[in-house]
This record gives sequence, C-alpha cells and structure tokens, in this order.
Amino acid sequence: MKALTISAHGGLEQVTFRDDIPEPVVERPGDVRVRLRAAALNHLDLFVVQGIPGVTITPDWVLGADGTGIVDVVGAGVTDITVGDRVVINPGISCRECDYCAAGEHPLCPKFRLLGEHRSGTFAEYIVVPAANVRRIPADIPDDVAAAFTLATITAWRMLVTRAKVRAGESVLIQGIGGGVAIAALQIAKSLDARVWVTSRSDAKLARAAALGADETINGATTDVAREVRARTGKKGVDVVVDSVGAATWAQSLGALGRAGRLVTCGASSSPMVETDVRRLFWNQWNIMGSTMGSDAEFDAIVAEFRAGRLRPPVDVVVPLAEGRRAFERLASGEQFGKIVLAIA
Repeated sequence: MKALTISAHGGLEQVTFRDDIPEPVVERPGDVRVRLRAAALNHLDLFVVQGIPGVTITPDWVLGADGTGIVDVVGAGVTDITVGDRVVINPGISCRECDYCAAGEHPLCPKFRLLGEHRSGTFAEYIVVPAANVRRIPADIPDDVAAAFTLATITAWRMLVTRAKVRAGESVLIQGIGGGVAIAALQIAKSLDARVWVTSRSDAKLARAAALGADETINGATTDVAREVRARTGKKGVDVVVDSVGAATWAQSLGALGRAGRLVTCGASSSPMVETDVRRLFWNQWNIMGSTMGSDAEFDAIVAEFRAGRLRPPVDVVVPLAEGRRAFERLASGEQFGKIVLAIA
C-alpha cells in the first residue's frame, strides 16, 4: 500500500513516500480496518520525525494520528460498526482493562498509545484500530474537514470542558492561535459563552481568529501579552489560560492569569522546560493543569458536536499523500492557520 514513512529520526529529509508497504490485516475480534480517504498533520508528527525520548520506531514507520475513511473489514466481535461505515478515528489507544479505563479515564491508562507515535499511523491507505476508536459520521462532511477534526478537538475539549471547567462569562486566553488545538479551543470556548482572547505573532492570523469569534487579539511579537491583558482588564487578568506552546509563552501566560485562575497545558511546541515562581503560584492560588487527549465520553461529545455542525475545523491546505514532505515543511514553517491535510483516496 501507499504510505508516508520514516526509517530513522532526523530532519524532514527522512519523510519518504512509499508504495510497497504491506497492508495491515484484522487479527483481533475487536478491531476494524479503515480504508483511509484523508489524514491530517499535527505537531506530534514533527516530534516523531525528530525523535521523542523513550519512543522507538521500526523501519518503515508509518506516520500520522488523525484520519477519516471507510470501514472495509470488521473483526468477528464487532457489532456496532459495519463494513461501509464512514468514520473518524480517535488516535488514542488504551488497554480498556486497567482501573483508569474502568473509570472512563482512558488517557490516564498506563498503556495509552498514540497512532503514529507508538503504533503504525494514518498516513497510509489502510489502518487497523480497535472498533472503540472509531465513530460514524455523515456522508456530507468533506474528507479534509473530517480528517482534521479528532486529535485537536478532543484535546481542546478535555482542556476546556473537563479540566478547566470553563463557564459562561469567563475570560479565556489562548496562546498561539493558528494551530489545530488553539483553534479548536477558540471554537469550544465560544460555544461555552466565554470571552476569548487570542495571541499570535502574525496579524493575519489574529484577523482570521477574530473572524472565528475571538473577542480580543494581541500580537505577541510587538506587545507584552501579560501587561496588555492586565491593562485591558483593569489588572484583574483572565480566568483561564490555554497554553500549548511551552517555554516561549509560559511566563506571559502566568502574568496574564488572574487570582484563582486556571492554566491548562497540553504541549510544548517551543520547549518543554519552563520556570515558575512558586511564591506567585501559592499567593495567587493558581491551578496549573496538564491535559492529554480524551476519553470515550469526550470522543462521543465532540463527535455529536461535529455531526450537528457546531464544531468544524478550518483547513489550511490539502496536499496529496505522495507530496507529504511538502505538508511537513508547511507545518514546520508555522505559517499555517488551521489543519494541513493529506489527500489519500
């Protein structure tokens, strides 16, 4: 089958299109095979190419976490998914046997794995996943939009709804608008009737965010974000900060956070090492929370919003699978607004 692969870690020169990768087969009764029509890039894919400490790959490693397609094979034990169903894929795979899984906290599973990072990914014509990791979607949703949906949206939903528990009327600051999680967070926060602030180093991205409903925009390249937030809020600060950037924005995120505020983070696209003055942490009674992916219940919740048309990710560009390295170059440039999608079918 055709696939986008790497055989070693390094730069984007490692990203290789192949047409001789063996097709995966369904071996377990609870699995399904999906013939993929489109898949989307995430920053995770860049990290996998570069190499993630503690994570090993075997040549030829198929990249990719997000995807959509048509189920073409089902295991003997699958009863709720049938051949021909159009589905989106939840890339987070859990054991479904441990105490965390039994409690519905699948992302906390000690055996939690991600497609493209720990298991063969979605940048291919076929993938085999547990039936519990797919959900049906309507036929009228474009492939590129469906492919772009799951990872960013389930991550943002858990951050805002489950972890930070954003309420109507609260103020939410989202750092680094333009990427998938940040845009999904903007859409979700607006659906919760929050007042949304966004930052970017690009005025063009800020304008597009405003068109999506952002109430306040700040250019972080020309403005001290924390000082500007304080000035516009009468020194109060915001109730919630969503930060997936890491070291480059961490100090500004805390500086913009009000008393008893909540900061929730899911990534570190700049650098993972940050510094925090613990005196400010306890004096302001901040809550700093981590968040990763989402549970079955959260997957159901976002897919319900998707089917209803209330959450739809913007797509930056669609690139043929055979030109996948160009898609990676676009992502690495940081110029995109929305998701970069690979057309497979």
